[in-house]
This record gives sequence, C-alpha cells and structure tokens, in this order.
Amino acid sequence: MNFLKTLQDTLKRLGGRSMAGPILIVMILAMMVLPLPPFLLDILFTFNIAMAIMVLLVSMNTLKPLDFASFPTVLLISTLLRLSLNVASTRVVLMQGHTGPDAAGKVIESFGHFLVGGNYAVGIVVFAILVVINFMVITKGAGRIAEVGARFTLDAMPGKQMAIDADLNAGLIGEDEARRRRAEVAQESDFYGAMDGASKFVRGDAVAGIIILAINLVGGFVVGVLQHNLDLGMAAKTYTLLAIGDGLVAQVPALVISTAAGLVVSRVTNNENIGQQLIKQLLTNPQVLLLTAGIIGMLGLIPGMPHIPFLLLAGLLAWLAYALLLRAKKASEQQVVETVAPPAVEAPEATWEDVAQVDVLGLEVGYRLISLVDKAQDGDLLRRIKGIRKKFTQEMGFLPPPVHIRDNLDLRPNAYRITLKGAEIGTGEAYANMFLAIDPGNASGSLPGMQTTDPAFGLPAIWIEGDMRENAQAMGYTVVDAGTVVATHMSHLIHMHAAELLGRQELQQLLDHIGKLAPKLTEDLVPKLLPLATLQKVLQNLLDEGMHIRDMRTILETLAEHATRTQDAMVLTGLVRVALGPAIVQQFYPSSPEMQVIGMDKELEHVLAQAIQAGGGNAIEPGLANTLLRETRNAAELQEQMGLPTVLLVPGQIRDLLARFLKRSLPQLKVISHEEVPGFKTVRVTSMVGGRA
Repeated sequence: MNFLKTLQDTLKRLGGRSMAGPILIVMILAMMVLPLPPFLLDILFTFNIAMAIMVLLVSMNTLKPLDFASFPTVLLISTLLRLSLNVASTRVVLMQGHTGPDAAGKVIESFGHFLVGGNYAVGIVVFAILVVINFMVITKGAGRIAEVGARFTLDAMPGKQMAIDADLNAGLIGEDEARRRRAEVAQESDFYGAMDGASKFVRGDAVAGIIILAINLVGGFVVGVLQHNLDLGMAAKTYTLLAIGDGLVAQVPALVISTAAGLVVSRVTNNENIGQQLIKQLLTNPQVLLLTAGIIGMLGLIPGMPHIPFLLLAGLLAWLAYALLLRAKKASEQQVVETVAPPAVEAPEATWEDVAQVDVLGLEVGYRLISLVDKAQDGDLLRRIKGIRKKFTQEMGFLPPPVHIRDNLDLRPNAYRITLKGAEIGTGEAYANMFLAIDPGNASGSLPGMQTTDPAFGLPAIWIEGDMRENAQAMGYTVVDAGTVVATHMSHLIHMHAAELLGRQELQQLLDHIGKLAPKLTEDLVPKLLPLATLQKVLQNLLDEGMHIRDMRTILETLAEHATRTQDAMVLTGLVRVALGPAIVQQFYPSSPEMQVIGMDKELEHVLAQAIQAGGGNAIEPGLANTLLRETRNAAELQEQMGLPTVLLVPGQIRDLLARFLKRSLPQLKVISHEEVPGFKTVRVTSMVGGRA
C-alpha cells in the first residue's frame, strides 16, 4: 500500500495526465524487447482491435477534420502498437509454436482457425486480399486526398487570412473571434500536412505486415524442423496457421484505422456527421428509391436469378419511398393555411401619425436581396449591421443612428442603395448565392464570372459561383459573400460621413453618458459656457477630418478652458486639435519616434498667410490655388511612392483653410499643424510643396 501511495504521489508531481503519453510510448517500445506471456498478448491484441473501432467511430461522428486534430498522432501510435505486437507475437510463435496452436494466445489461435477454417492456404489468400485492399485502395486513396488537401489548404491560407481581416475591419467579428479563426486556419494547414505524412505510416505498416508474415513462415518452418524435430508437414501447418493468425489479427485493425483515415480526409465539412450526411443525401429522395426498387424488382423477376433477395430488397425500398412520400404530403397539408378576406372598413382620416420621418441611415434592397435581411431565409446581414454599429461606436466614440432596412421595387433586382437623411450616398449590386473575389493586387490568374469592382474601395473584382471559392482563395483573391460586400460598403460609408451622423440627439445621449462618469465636467460646460450647437460643430469638425472623439475628457476640458475667451467653433476646433496632438500623430506614426512629413516652402507659407488675411480667411486666389493644388499633388504622390504617410505639416494659422481646400481633391492627404506635434516626436521633411526637401 505504501508503494502504491508513493507511486501515485510521484505521478501527481510529474504532471498526472501529461505523463500518460510518454508512458504509453515507452510501454509500446518495451514490447519489442521484453518477452510477453500469451495471456498478456491476448489482452493487448484485444485492446488494439478496440482502439481501432473507437477511432473509426470517432471519425464518423466528427463534424469537421479539426474535431479530431490528434488523428495523425493516433495513427502513428496505433501503427507502432501493431508493429510492437507483431514483434512480441513473432518471438512467442518461434519459441513456443511447437507446443500447439494456442502457443501465442487464444486471439491468434481464433483468427487462425475460426476466420479461415484452419486452412492455411485460405488464410494466405485472405491475408493477401486484406493487404491489397488496405495498401492499394484505402491507404493509397486517403494518402492522395491528404496530399492534395494539404497543398490546397496551404495555398488558400493567404486568402482566408485576408477574409478574416476583412470581416474584422467591417466590424462583423471581434479581435477574439479573429484570433480564433486565424488559429483554426493554421491548425487546418498543420492537420492536413500531418495527415499527408501520417498516411505513409499506414502504407509502411501494410508492407511490414507482408514481410513479417514471410519471415514468420520461413523462420517458423526452420525452427520447427531443425530445433524441435517436427516433420515437414506438421511444421508447415502449425507455423503457417500461427503466422496467418498473427498477420490477420494485425491487419484487421490496420484496415479499420485506414478506413478511419480515409473518412477523415475525404469528408466535406458541414454541421452533420457522416451518418447524418449519408441518410440525408441517399435516403431522403423518394423518386430515387422508387426507381431503384423498380430496377431491383425487375432483376428479381428474371428466370434463374435468386428471386427472394431481390424482391425482398425491392419491397423494402418501395415501402421506404412510400413512407417518405406520405410524410411529405402531411407536411405540405400542415403548411396550408386558410385565409379569410377581412371585412371592408372605411378609410380613416389623415392624421399627424401619417407624417413619415426621413431615416437618418437607410438601406434599400432589390427583391433578390431580400434573403440577405430575412432571418427566416438564414440572412445574416442584420447581425452584420449590428456588428458594424458596435465597431463604429468603439472606434469613433459615439453611437450612430440605427439603420432602417426596407425593400425597394424601383431598384434593380440585385441592387442596393445606402441613404443618409434620405439622400443616396452609395449604391451597388450583390448576388445572394454568389461570392465576390477581390483582387488585392497580388492575385495570380483569372476566374470565370462577372467582372466588376469592389463597391467599398474600388478594387477590381469578379462575382463567382460557390464552387470556385476555394480555387479563388488559393490564387490569392479575397473571397467574400454578398452580405459581407454590402456590410463592408456600409461600414466604409458611415465612417466617411461620421460628422453628419452626429446630430443633436446623438450628442445629447453622448453627454448624458459622460455625465454619469464625470458629471461636473458636463455641467460646467454645457450650456453655461458653451452652447450645445457650438460643441456639436467642434465635434463635427474633428470627425470631418477623420478623427475620433473617444477622448471626450480632453475635448471638454479644453473647451471649458477657452470658452470664456471665444465662441468661434473653428478657433475652438484648432485649440482642441492642439490638445489632442499626441493622439492625432499616433494615427499616422504609431511606433516611430520620427515623423516623415511633407513640408511647405517658407515663401509659399508667407504668401498663403497674406492671402488668408486679405481674403478674410475663407478664400485663396484662383491662380495661387491651382499652383498649390498641383504642387501638393506632386508631393503626395512622391510620399506614396516612398511608402510613407501622406501628412502635410504647416503652421497653425493656415492649417484649417488648407485642410478644407485640399480635402475634396486629395482626400487621402492629412494636414496637421506645428503646434499639434508632441515634443517627443522628431520631424523630418521628405518632400516639399513649393520647393525641395
């Protein structure tokens, strides 16, 4: 008892379950060296058969290959176990075979007698057939499928990663879900790669089984005749039956394991196991069953054919088809609902309730896209739009208005339209049962389908059928479904129009939310020091230039500090930008201590400052405007060629006017002032407007 307690304590200290694997491997290897009694061989052979059946059943009940990710390791361990048992049983057969057919245990004796009737010629034929089935059919096919699957899975990894990034950027998934999907893609690639190599173990096991059988036959004959003085006939019969029994007891589990490997790598992933797939896809079509029953019944009526088996099976299939037809008829009858025409009522008078308000955000779809927004048809666009609003709130700092969705028969069947306050801000086409393959710039080859452009970013794209999806991903395309196309387009547009989405109601809700966390901050500012309209204009100015307003504490504190001196929204916006300078610069230079920016010639800065003063701060002389636009465009193109952010650094007095002037022609260009640059950043001018860097 003390020894057992000490052993248990030692295993707990060494890691408990974590030691089970190493101990199992050591025990399997020990079987090759240490002699085993026949009774222990019986137990181990039985365990080998049981493990093979367990692996087969688990393989049939998995929903996707990664549900049995340890299968390659199990395949290696089971192969090693069978070979170790072969070595151990060979030792016993050669040493004790002369004592009788049960020298190597009852399991080998049973396989040698009951399965092949004690006839060693039949045993050799059966063993050869099993080896051919395992080696030439199952293992070879499974190995080829694993090899092709590994290659295509590896080729499709970049496209799958980009699809995950696209869903993350569109707000459809969070960081945790994106991380989980990336890990699943990597595990899938590792699994098929491991299966490609593990299939070689099974093929090697089949070859080893043939060689071990030959060695046992020759070795047993020699040992029986020369060492145990058996006559030639008795030695041949005894050792041949033992060798055949030993070979069969190893090859039957090997055949089961090979079948499991083929099931794992050959199945198509969905939400059903293999048994459910077979029943659903083979035995649910009554027309097929009736036709099969008719053919089998006709064969059974041919003279000379065994009538009973054919007619019995035909009757069974006909009965199953009749049962399916009867169930389908009952289901259709239950769906029929009697409709009674409502009594005619007098049309009511018009009221103020009939006045329809314009939706702030709207999505209108053609009739062929209704399935995308209909939960009854598994449409998930509503869920995606909820994810977009949540991600927008987290990124920009306020909750946008809800999106109202409705069908519009005036649109083309596959068209959709996105509206802001009743005005169209974006439109496009999507095809509910197809996928959009987007070329990010490095796709190889062309695909059959409808040429188009990505509605969100204008990249070249192709609408393809579902069966081309994996091929397109392997070629480097980013493949998304129709719902993702619409959702990504909407996400892009609401970010572009963020300033227009911040209305009085949204601002008041934002202030109420901040008031719960810092009530004194909002009470002292609005409306005592600053009107709500001015605060709204300041926040809209920030959003209009692509900034977020998450740091409302800094914004409100800055406004409270300067609101007593000025109520000008543009001036207050500039002061807030200076306070938010580190966050502004962080957007463009997140990790580098050096800012590589576009500079402006001092003389041009002086001319612009004078022009602003002469024009009242709102206009630039046309000739100067053309020159400025041309020079800025050249500098921005040079900056993009160097792979640097297109950021223009100018004095604070001309920043606002330049930002408004350049936004329409160069929307990708961001204008910041010298005052917004934090002290811990160094500035290096890499291109120049109106001069040379």
